Amino acid sequence: MTAWSIFEIMGIIAFAVSGALTGIQKRLDVFGVLVLAVTTAIGGGVLRDAIIGNTPPLTFRDPTFFIISALATIAVFFTYRWLDRFKYTIQIFDAIGLGAFTATSAKLALQHNLDSLLIVTTVAVITGIGGSVMRDVFVKEIPYVFRQEVYAITTIVGAMALYYSQAYFAGNIPLYLCFCITTGLRICCIKYGWNFPVLGMDSKRTVSGGRDSGR
Repeated sequence: MTAWSIFEIMGIIAFAVSGALTGIQKRLDVFGVLVLAVTTAIGGGVLRDAIIGNTPPLTFRDPTFFIISALATIAVFFTYRWLDRFKYTIQIFDAIGLGAFTATSAKLALQHNLDSLLIVTTVAVITGIGGSVMRDVFVKEIPYVFRQEVYAITTIVGAMALYYSQAYFAGNIPLYLCFCITTGLRICCIKYGWNFPVLGMDSKRTVSGGRDSGR
């Protein structure tokens, strides 16, 4: 098994877990949780393959990804109470999936002779955020990427690292570097609360300050 395949499977599992945990927290039924998990896991990859012309998408040619997503979801059913005790569980799995898919998608774009920095980063971003955006939209949440969370920027930085490092490192080193930078940066954002400013936040706090203080 190649390093690319390992990262792809890692991304599938991580996003499936985050999707399943989200579905359980939103009190979806078993089928709803499964659909949400699979959509989160494969959504970005389907978009990626459609963009780079790898059609039909790999997910539809190889049932392995569906099977892995389903197995990860079943595992979450039995371990949910244990996982739920840890703070930021969904976000950590989401960060792992983001890093894995950023690395594999940037690499795949280069393998398809799409060697422009803009194309490589665009494909990586769409793949990295695609599944999580679908997940959040399905459960009526504003996706992370559209909030103050530093999310898509981590994907851009990771994809750029892979793009430029390939000139200096051979083999799978750029792939590992991309994964570590994207995942590590996203986890730092979660841990230290690095966020973008939100327009109008100060005015909202001013208006609601008296009401909040009276609780």
